[in-house]
Amino acid sequence: MNLKEQINTDNLPNHLAIIMDGNGRWAKQKGFLRTLGHENGVKSVRTTISACVKLGIKNLTLYAFSTENWNRPRLEVEMLMKLLVKSLKKELPTFTKNNIKLNAIGDLSLLPEKVQAQLREVLDQTKDNTQMTLTLALSYGSRAELIKAVKEISFKVKNNLISEADIDESVINNHLYTSDLPDVDLLVRTSGEQRISNFLLWQIAYSELYFTEVLWPDFTEEELYKALLTYQNRERRFGKTSEQIK
Repeated sequence: MNLKEQINTDNLPNHLAIIMDGNGRWAKQKGFLRTLGHENGVKSVRTTISACVKLGIKNLTLYAFSTENWNRPRLEVEMLMKLLVKSLKKELPTFTKNNIKLNAIGDLSLLPEKVQAQLREVLDQTKDNTQMTLTLALSYGSRAELIKAVKEISFKVKNNLISEADIDESVINNHLYTSDLPDVDLLVRTSGEQRISNFLLWQIAYSELYFTEVLWPDFTEEELYKALLTYQNRERRFGKTSEQIK
């Protein structure tokens, strides 16, 4: 029985999030420029999206570009932005064919206008798709997201739009970029690094974490299946005891 056949499709994460790490190291190991690592990383994105659609995973979020990534060398950032525009244009027919809705979170105002325009086009053309929601975290930082939420809630309290007593988890959720998404069930990070890197800090409170040594350009369907099988072999208790879960 191969790995895919072992997966229980009744126990899939409703929301899978991935920190796609290792493009630069992959290129360096092969003696290539870092840009080639990013280009090959796009292939893994395509493979992962396709596998998730076939399995029936409803929500997939990819950490594509963080707020900290703006500090990378200017030429690398420019290349990443060009690659983003190119990929969005190229993948639109695939999104349409597979009924995938594209979503984007982060401070999108910081993206170059050409990227914003292409992103708006794909968001608009896929907004009614229902098979899967693919969220790209672009110019995203979880701390910045939480600061934004606190400011918005504080403004509403100050102007008597809500009371302090009304503030609960649902209010905070409603002021996050991910207000329309469920909490993350499984967070995967590639390349051997074992940290969260300012990604969805609120949303992963009860996520299962899976770290793999595989660099992102080498992340295949089989590697995704390994992560999912590990997830399915864990007991998710959400603060309860094993006996209560059973």
